[in-house]
Amino acid sequence: MAEGTASNPDDDTVIEAYIKDEISKNYLSYAMSVIVGRAIPDIRDGLKPVHRRILYSMHEQGVHHSKPHRKCARIVGDVIGKYHPHGDQAVYNALVRMAQEFSLLCPLVDGQGNFGSIDGDSPAAYRYTEARLSKIADEILTDLEKDTVPFDPNYDETEQEPRYLPARIPNLLVNGSSGIAVGMSTSIPPYNLGELLDAVIELLEGDLTLTELLRILPGPDFPTGGLIMGQKGIFDAYRTGRGKVIIRAKTHEEEIGKNKRRAIVVTEIPYMVNKAQEIEKIAKKINDGIIKGITDIRDESNRDGIRIVFFLNRRANYKVTLNKLFKSSRLQTSFHVINLVLDNNVPRVMNMKAMLQNFIDHREDIITRRSQHDLENAKARLHLIEGLLVALDNIDEIIAIIRKSPDTATAEDSLIQKFKFSEKQAGHILNMRLRRLTALELQKLQEEKAELLILIEELNHILGSKKERLKIIREECLEIKENYKSLITRKSEIVPMAQEDIKITEEDLIKEEDVVVIMTNEGYIKRITLSLYETQKRGGKGKRVMSIKEDDMIKDIFIASTHNYLLVLTTSGRLFWLKVYEIPSGSRNAKGKPIESLIALSGEEDISTIVQVDSFTEDEFLIMATKNGLVKKTVLSKFSNIREPGIRAITLREDDEVVAAKISTGENEIVLATRNGMACRFMESDIRPTGRNSIGVRGINLKDDDEVIGMLTVEDDDAKTLFTITKKGYGKRTKFQDYRKIKRGGVGVRNLNTKLREDKVIYVKSINEDDELLLVSKKGNMVRIEASSVNLLGRSAAGHIVMRFREDDDEVVGVGLVD
Repeated sequence: MAEGTASNPDDDTVIEAYIKDEISKNYLSYAMSVIVGRAIPDIRDGLKPVHRRILYSMHEQGVHHSKPHRKCARIVGDVIGKYHPHGDQAVYNALVRMAQEFSLLCPLVDGQGNFGSIDGDSPAAYRYTEARLSKIADEILTDLEKDTVPFDPNYDETEQEPRYLPARIPNLLVNGSSGIAVGMSTSIPPYNLGELLDAVIELLEGDLTLTELLRILPGPDFPTGGLIMGQKGIFDAYRTGRGKVIIRAKTHEEEIGKNKRRAIVVTEIPYMVNKAQEIEKIAKKINDGIIKGITDIRDESNRDGIRIVFFLNRRANYKVTLNKLFKSSRLQTSFHVINLVLDNNVPRVMNMKAMLQNFIDHREDIITRRSQHDLENAKARLHLIEGLLVALDNIDEIIAIIRKSPDTATAEDSLIQKFKFSEKQAGHILNMRLRRLTALELQKLQEEKAELLILIEELNHILGSKKERLKIIREECLEIKENYKSLITRKSEIVPMAQEDIKITEEDLIKEEDVVVIMTNEGYIKRITLSLYETQKRGGKGKRVMSIKEDDMIKDIFIASTHNYLLVLTTSGRLFWLKVYEIPSGSRNAKGKPIESLIALSGEEDISTIVQVDSFTEDEFLIMATKNGLVKKTVLSKFSNIREPGIRAITLREDDEVVAAKISTGENEIVLATRNGMACRFMESDIRPTGRNSIGVRGINLKDDDEVIGMLTVEDDDAKTLFTITKKGYGKRTKFQDYRKIKRGGVGVRNLNTKLREDKVIYVKSINEDDELLLVSKKGNMVRIEASSVNLLGRSAAGHIVMRFREDDDEVVGVGLVD
């Protein structure tokens, strides 16, 4: 059967149609109704139909800011009855939101009574609440009576309603908008009124770049304040109409009460967050152990503002706990910007400049229509005044004509024929009262005529000059800024920040502190809080630092921040990344965790050395030294992106391995130290930077029974000294000036006399006078001493006792520096 044909020729009330086509047609009608008639705001006044109808109805009722409040039930009833035949609760909710200071940056309705709260409390029923238009709402409705906007019939064609409102302010951007239509949604954040008007003024002067626009209009401004993190998402939204804005609660640290209880205090929360619900959710996460370090929550908010207090326990770190709150709650939220608007009933996503330009075009059109309306009225008034002036000049004759005429129509015709009056002029003269015949009235009419002639000339100039219309827009913007100073104070603070710094990572949840990192020959590694070890005098026996097996010993010890990178070099020349906080924390008696569980070592390689790095830059180098006296220099940034299996850092010859690595600037001096007490000092510039896979060059010429055990970089002869310690615990400090500089590849000079006690050098360090040293023995004891307690001796000296041992077979195996 053909589509749309009647099933019975005699009965045309039943039409058969294909269901697929019918559903498609009806769904399309529904979708367009939602898009155009409900969910998406108009680009010109920034309003959806329900909000526009509420404001217009209140305007028609005369419920302005200077008049008494009126019952919301009356307002809602009038809106539903005349313009918006939908549910009363939906209309009331829309009215309530326009009165909420935590929802709109510039509320358009002044409410009296309970209009809800930021805690999610429902407003009172509309029979209890009252409302009127706010003062700034007048700027949206002004000039409505001057034919500035087109009117359309209402739903039953008994009333007329405006298609859009004149809007002297860019309301779409001032108060923002959000809505979900069919297959599309809009989410426009609010912006500061003063900054928007400044941007409009600048755009009137000429084109704006995005950088200039960001300077004038730095970003959204939310009614609840908060911190806007970074401007990348704002820049994207300005450029494309889409972006993501990160909002954080505004917080600070306080010490409260006599006991000085530490607390995180929240004074502003992100936009559209229900305060009471969020506090409940955070409390549950604290009880479930998801958020740690908080002992109590207190909501001290009042009419003066928000104040939420999170009390911290004694051990809690403020920054780490705060980051955990941001990551685990809506104290940090994302506002996804989608600038979808209706442009002549067509949904479009617009960038910021396009929306500002549309506001300017809208205002220019309103000014044109207003001027045209005023011009027509002025001309009509001038026409009547000109007739009155002619009539007053011939008043006796006119009175005579009127007295002789049998009726009004005859008198009007006689006046038109005699004085060439128009019908309007003749009718106006006939309606004139006798008191208008005085000389004073004549003077007033002449003055009014002069004023009208000037006004008509001005209006013609406005209508004929785009420049004049733009000048009026500028003057209106300045006037609004002056009249609404209380509304142009920014509430949200924009925090300059790179996008990668906004995301809360695992590192942000780790307390940044100095720790002791210890590793054994068998590859067990752990970290211990540095504060567990207090400083002792030279010669102290120390405290236990680690529980180790009989056939194991401590290989390396150093001080690092938990947020530092560790470059782990293996004996085979491979390099791995590791964060210090990834190393398991343990007690003094814990043996640690196998490093193979943290990095992917092969079966034939061991850890050679570990270097800590803050960041990877182009102007720093990684210098490596091998057991057989080779050195190599590579730009540090080449190691900034390491895959999990590790990368090749140096190519080694047979029977050689990496023994030391340092970060350097490229302009330092290098000191290589050997196990038999030799040292070779040369310029770092003697080493040419090479790629990751190179072998390196000769650094020191070794004797047959000797090998390199350490490498130092020297920046200033006077600032530091060379600390040397042997296996048997003997050590000394020596000035770097005592070591003459030679060419790379030389034999070097004596550093410490090892033959006297048949000892071997185990470690060398470059230290300051006020540094502290951590010495670790094979049996797992550690002593912390002041560097100044070690004697300053010459190169050939054998040193003095620095660390004593509880057992005869114990020996020094590691040294850490606390600077």
